[in-house]
Amino acid sequence: MDTHVTDSVIYIGVDDKEIDLFESQYVVPNGVSYNSYLILDEKTAVMDTVDARGAAGWLENLTQALAGRPLDYLVVLHMEPDHSGSIKILADKYPDMKLVGNAKTFAMMGQFFDMDLDGRMVTVKEGETLCLGRHTLQFVMAPMVHWPEVMVAYEQSEKILFSADAFGKFGALDTEEDWDCEARRYYFNIVGKYGVQAQALLKKAAALDIAVICPLHGPVLKENLAHYIGKYDIWSRYEPEDDGVLIACASIHGHTMKAARRMAEILKAKGAKKVVVTDLARDDMAEAIEDAFRYDKLLLAAASYNADVFPCMETFLLHLKGKNYQKRTVGLLENGSWAPSAAKVMKGMVESMKDIRLCEKTVTVKSAMKEGDLPAMEALADELLAK
Repeated sequence: MDTHVTDSVIYIGVDDKEIDLFESQYVVPNGVSYNSYLILDEKTAVMDTVDARGAAGWLENLTQALAGRPLDYLVVLHMEPDHSGSIKILADKYPDMKLVGNAKTFAMMGQFFDMDLDGRMVTVKEGETLCLGRHTLQFVMAPMVHWPEVMVAYEQSEKILFSADAFGKFGALDTEEDWDCEARRYYFNIVGKYGVQAQALLKKAAALDIAVICPLHGPVLKENLAHYIGKYDIWSRYEPEDDGVLIACASIHGHTMKAARRMAEILKAKGAKKVVVTDLARDDMAEAIEDAFRYDKLLLAAASYNADVFPCMETFLLHLKGKNYQKRTVGLLENGSWAPSAAKVMKGMVESMKDIRLCEKTVTVKSAMKEGDLPAMEALADELLAK
């Protein structure tokens, strides 16, 4: 890949293709990138470090890019370990280097590292700047996108937004894949709870003339920025992105899944533009969360279990609630052999979410779906698709 973002801004990050679970919970089949950037000017500045897993390769990239020059600044936009993990290594290697952050940055840094920062801290606030020569960094606070200390930096001369975790995605940089899909999965599972805060950042960004976005994960964005910013606007407002139905199914022996797949056929026959069925017991939970936010309708199909609901459905709904799921239409289908309980539990969990239209009709399957269940399934499909 071309490591030059511009003539003066060099990409020095690394790919991690060995990681199995990002943040110990998200499957990343194509790995992940830890992005870091070097600005070369009268003064030199590194924009964030990388996870300790990639420190050796990152230091090699930095040394090569500096070509013998000293390092003047490390700008710390985000203190999460996948970006701050190599701070102490860098501080020890360059003892004259100053560290740039806000007050919350340095409070958190002291929690992660036993370091003597006396005389090395440059503490910045909203709107303050750091001049490197021809390049000037303007700092914009972005608390809770998605940690409290987060800030972004706007380089004024080349119109570059160093966006921290905003506009990031899963996947190593040499992966050829659709940006929207993995950026959406990344956003809703990691940042999703903080839509209000993401909206606040977008409003601040709207006042800046941005030509390039440099995130901490995923590719540098140089073209069609309106597309990426538009997606973030939709996602952070919790608006549905597409007209469609996600059928999230929690089936024990396969009978509930058979009913779910029949519901998919019914919905398609009634004109649903898109119907996706996910097996919550087997499929990637993070992708199920992504699809729940992507589409405007959700059908929950679950088996009863221990007078409750099958656990993977409970987990799914807890994730949705934690990510502020809202502004959707939800229908319920339950299965039970002697005392169906799933619908009651699911309804209670969904009713705790805001701005949800919950279908009045509920389908109850007794053990296995039969032709006699079809009228109720048809009625639920009609209500789910009603505008």
